[in-house]
Amino acid sequence: MELKASAIPIFNLCFLGFGNVNRTLVQLLENCSAELRERYRIGYRITGIASRRLGWIADPNGLDLKGHDFSRAERKPHNEPALAAEVKNWLAAARADVLFEATSLNVENGQPAVDHIRAALEHGAHAITANKGPIVYAYRELRDRAAKKGKRFLFESTVMDGVPIFSLFDQLPAVRLQGFHGILNSTTNVILSEMENGLSFDEALKKAQELGVAEADATHDIDGWDAAVKTVALITVLMDASIRLDQIAREGIRDLTPQAVRTAKRDGWPFKLVCRARRTAYGVEASVRPEKVLSTQPMAKIIGTSSYIHLETDIFPGLAITEDNPGLYATAYGMLADFVRAVG
Repeated sequence: MELKASAIPIFNLCFLGFGNVNRTLVQLLENCSAELRERYRIGYRITGIASRRLGWIADPNGLDLKGHDFSRAERKPHNEPALAAEVKNWLAAARADVLFEATSLNVENGQPAVDHIRAALEHGAHAITANKGPIVYAYRELRDRAAKKGKRFLFESTVMDGVPIFSLFDQLPAVRLQGFHGILNSTTNVILSEMENGLSFDEALKKAQELGVAEADATHDIDGWDAAVKTVALITVLMDASIRLDQIAREGIRDLTPQAVRTAKRDGWPFKLVCRARRTAYGVEASVRPEKVLSTQPMAKIIGTSSYIHLETDIFPGLAITEDNPGLYATAYGMLADFVRAVG
């Protein structure tokens, strides 16, 4: 970080993973640059970009991204055995103050995203991620490592895009979360909505892929893994409880037939893939499974890419948040908001 004559600090930003999320974040930063300077007294320059396709790009004086078609860049594969060292060298070369980590989720162990965050904190940079893996597999370690280094480890975009679920509790001191339920996976919600409208499962999945909310391989969504990971993240951070992914009672939507989905909708009890968690005398119990929801309940009205969560606390018996059909800018906004919280 450096100070200009105007005394506005200039932060060096690095982007690890340069797909849709981080590219949208770059655009959002540019759109908000004047407000960041004038309202928050924050300046920035982009000094590092890295991905499997691009390799490691760094310039501490700032990269000129205008007119650069990264989608056409020649593929330069990472050297996987030396990945940790390469990340450290790249962060050092870019003189990174903030790392935006947006690589793909690995549900088995959270890697290599966990090592990316470790490297950033050890380098002395704030670490901001849209990847749920580091929370599920290394939250306490990374939180404590960040505190020791005087840096921030933030992850608002990991659940419900940029909706302030995690940071909400910063504004609710001494409130204890007792449980929650909600709809947290857009892909399955789109599939169920389209099946209600008459499509087959495969047709509904194709529609979700065309909308850009489902990957070519949507197994993690369909079988409930993505929703389960989000459930673990919420329990770990907001309920301060230890729970493993394999302790979530998980069932996806793969076995729901179009006839069953349409009949349930007709009868006033539509199917939703529901995430649940609650404190018990023995710890936290949690599940992800298709449930029939009474049509008059708020969850029944969540369709398409929308999300919903109902929080139960010792002070507020019911506190609900609905996110209506978000786009990529919502996810990018969560990372931008974390940036302001980290350096402001």
